[in-house]
Amino acid sequence: MKRPTFLATLFAAASLLASSAGAQNVALKTNVIYDALANVNLGLEFKMAPKWSFDINGNLNAWKFSGGKQWKHWMAQPEVRYWFCEAMHGNFVGLELHGGQYNIGKVNTNFMFLGTNFRNLRDMRYQGWYAGAGLTYGHAWMLATHWNIEAEIGIGWSYTKFDSYPCASCGTKIIDNGTHNYFGPTKAALNLVYIF
Repeated sequence: MKRPTFLATLFAAASLLASSAGAQNVALKTNVIYDALANVNLGLEFKMAPKWSFDINGNLNAWKFSGGKQWKHWMAQPEVRYWFCEAMHGNFVGLELHGGQYNIGKVNTNFMFLGTNFRNLRDMRYQGWYAGAGLTYGHAWMLATHWNIEAEIGIGWSYTKFDSYPCASCGTKIIDNGTHNYFGPTKAALNLVYIF
């Protein structure tokens, strides 16, 4: 799997943009749902106007588990949000983009990812990339002066292109450039947020 330099570039650009924002206009966050699934993730959000913000989240799972199991991936998910009250408080709707790469193999059950049913993962490996867009809805609750909790759900479209291999470690392809279009849930988040 290629190094996720795209993800690093997006975070660097968002950090530069956020550095020009004042206090109470920048937030750092983590999605506790992804944390529970061993996906290292980090989000950055900054206020662009009284009711608008830009949010970017990224996650990485580079682990191999016992028995050669793996569910490796990286993903970036930038989003523009419109807040009904003021940025980073209350209800919001958003437009998100998402993209990344994955390498999945040796899982003991069939696995559904972006609407593609990857069968026989016990014996097979799938490697590919995906990209798409969606609409989101969420709410942020103030916990304290600098702390929020935020819930968000999104629905949208994704396109994935993948190759399949007969075993988790071999390089002979069975399917070259399989593709799939998916429409359905594209985001689920329960974020712990620190506002600077």
